[in-house]
Amino acid sequence: MALQCYNKGCGLKFDSDKNKDDSCLFHPGVPIFHDALKGWSCCKKRTTDFSEFLSIKGCTRGRHSSEKPQEPLRPEVSSDKGEIKQTNGREIIYQGPKSAETLQKERPSSDEPKTKLPHKVSASLAQVLEKLDLSKKAEKEQKESQTVMAGTRCKNAGCKTVYQGPETDMEVCTHHPGGPVFHEGYKYWSCCCIKTIDFNAFLDQRGCTTGKHRWTPKQDKKKVACRHDWHQTGNNVVVTIYAKNANPEMSCIEANSTVVSCQIQFEENKLFKREFHLWGVVNIKQSSVSMVPSKVEITLRKADQVAWGKLEDPNYKPEPEPEDPSETTESYQPDWDIDDDDISEDEDWAYDSPESRKQEEKRKKKEEEEQKKKEQGEQNLQRKQVEEEMKRAMEERKRAEEEKRKLEEQRRQEEGEDFDDMPELE
Repeated sequence: MALQCYNKGCGLKFDSDKNKDDSCLFHPGVPIFHDALKGWSCCKKRTTDFSEFLSIKGCTRGRHSSEKPQEPLRPEVSSDKGEIKQTNGREIIYQGPKSAETLQKERPSSDEPKTKLPHKVSASLAQVLEKLDLSKKAEKEQKESQTVMAGTRCKNAGCKTVYQGPETDMEVCTHHPGGPVFHEGYKYWSCCCIKTIDFNAFLDQRGCTTGKHRWTPKQDKKKVACRHDWHQTGNNVVVTIYAKNANPEMSCIEANSTVVSCQIQFEENKLFKREFHLWGVVNIKQSSVSMVPSKVEITLRKADQVAWGKLEDPNYKPEPEPEDPSETTESYQPDWDIDDDDISEDEDWAYDSPESRKQEEKRKKKEEEEQKKKEQGEQNLQRKQVEEEMKRAMEERKRAEEEKRKLEEQRRQEEGEDFDDMPELE
């Protein structure tokens, strides 16, 4: 009885009684398919054509085999796509990422109490801050050592005291802590709101607060916006704020599961304040802050290992921030006090009131109307001149035609008289 040989590369039928040790020519290796080349691992011959690959003769001799080779284990898929089992009885459970609806339902409230994140300061930043502190102290000592020049006026708004000597520092400074307000013709200070129309009366208003004289301009914190960026890995989200030479003692970064609040002071008087309402949920206990001379990195640990679409939650609508009077957008507080000699009647801002604006509008309208009337009068005059010239030309033309007609009649009359004097012909 003929049997089928299942050795690779053979495929012949054989008789078990005539099966010898060198009857079968086969490949003991496995097929290899790489870079469009096909061959067997047991021999070196390679080809790109699949038919030629199947016709490659075996490289080893042996006995024919009628046993089928064992196939690799494959998972048995039932009618339910979610259940996948293998033939060896081992069960594998696949858990996919949570849906957006589930994450939104499980999202903690943004009103949870915030925790200050631990920060790590690099050695290079510590050296830079130490140098800045030394230079700042030297500058401060230099300013203190400088004597105030006599005749220097107090920089507090509303105070007109002039420095005469050390005894002037003992006097009480009466000034306005607020700023000047000019609105609808009224002038007043924002701290006491005593409104007046006369500018001189506004300057003569006595201060509403007492304190010490200040002979140098005040240096306030300047609130600025910093460039920031973010990136993510499988477990973390890293927020990078490019604040140069941040001061760790004056900076504070707090966070809860969904909100990160940053207040970073850098380069002496610059202040960066920002709240990030995060797209996902973070684990505060495993989050930290790293400070280097060029930037501040906030490493947030993801509560769920899912990819974030954005850094911030697109559904959050920020509320307008209340203005803090202690923080200014300038690096110094301007001297609001104005000398009496600085007031001029030619200044436009001194008359910037609704009444003056209405008068200015009326004056402009009147000038425009006068200009239009003038242009219209010039046009009418030009039209009259053109009409008179046309009339004059018509009259001259009529006169020339009349003269021509008279000459024609006179010529005809002369010709008729000549014909009358001629003798009659027989």
